[in-house]
Amino acid sequence: MYGTKGAGVWAAAAVGAAVLLAGCSSGGGDTKDDGGAGISQRPKSVDPFWVNPDGNAARQVAAYEKAGRTAEADRIRRIAEQPTGEWIGPENPAAEARGFTEAAEKADRTAILVLYNVPHRDCGQFSQGGAADGDAYRTWIDGVARGIGDRNATVILEPDAVLHMVDGCTPGQFHEERYDLLKGAITTLKALKNTSVYLDAGNAGWQHPDQIFQPLQRAGVDRADGFAVNVSNFYSTGDSIAYGEQLSAKTGGKHFVIDTSRNGNGPYTQGDPRQRWCNPPGRALGEAPTTRTADPLVDAYLWVKRPGESDGTCKGGPKAGDWWADYALALAGDGTWSPPA
Repeated sequence: MYGTKGAGVWAAAAVGAAVLLAGCSSGGGDTKDDGGAGISQRPKSVDPFWVNPDGNAARQVAAYEKAGRTAEADRIRRIAEQPTGEWIGPENPAAEARGFTEAAEKADRTAILVLYNVPHRDCGQFSQGGAADGDAYRTWIDGVARGIGDRNATVILEPDAVLHMVDGCTPGQFHEERYDLLKGAITTLKALKNTSVYLDAGNAGWQHPDQIFQPLQRAGVDRADGFAVNVSNFYSTGDSIAYGEQLSAKTGGKHFVIDTSRNGNGPYTQGDPRQRWCNPPGRALGEAPTTRTADPLVDAYLWVKRPGESDGTCKGGPKAGDWWADYALALAGDGTWSPPA
């Protein structure tokens, strides 16, 4: 309902993980990858997170370059050269988590993983689905944890899962189980040696932080490193910081991360308010991923949602998570966007 929705890329993610496990990952340092798009890791001092050299954007760059469409390739390269979240699929969580974290380790970086598989996910909307039941979810989380092992990972846990309990989208009979599952997932992941966990906490469009901080506490945010705001949404970084600061003050000073992937022009304000989050036109890339943020409570700006992947079958888009080159080109803009040095 509020704009999460990256689950449709699972099949591609599984393929990508298999490629990475086969050894086609980036080497260490800031050198060029040997893939067709020549994707680089960003300087670790600015951004410690891993850039996937075989992501959808990188493949699009290679395709455009092969076709001689250099202007389009250059625009998509702005996306391809940034680290983005890897959304772990339901079938092979251990293999996928292992593939991404091993590739990141070889490049001396940290993988960003997004876990979006809680039962009754998305209330039957564009990204409906999730694990069949609580036991299946626990088994899936255990698989993710095995795959990560002692390698470095930053995990964004279950976009919308808490918010959809607060706003009434998720029926009340599922709430107690969901709180237990989220708390258990945090406990399992935080038992790992080098994994940071941020529980999703909605976005600045949610005007009532007083209503969500207690559910966050019930879901175990005290055991996590902090919470995430603006996942797959478009609210400005300034508004997201203000929202996060309010929640932090109510959750014992917890730190947070902000999804800046598509917030360069702020939120869309036209049309049906219930679907303004879904493939809105006129949006733009936001601040590049970095740990150099404008607030000491903000641990990082991240691209949790992968720019160019659809929010769902709205406004002419493909199914949630599918790559949409035209939308990616629009987000990448007219050439004025560039990451900080």
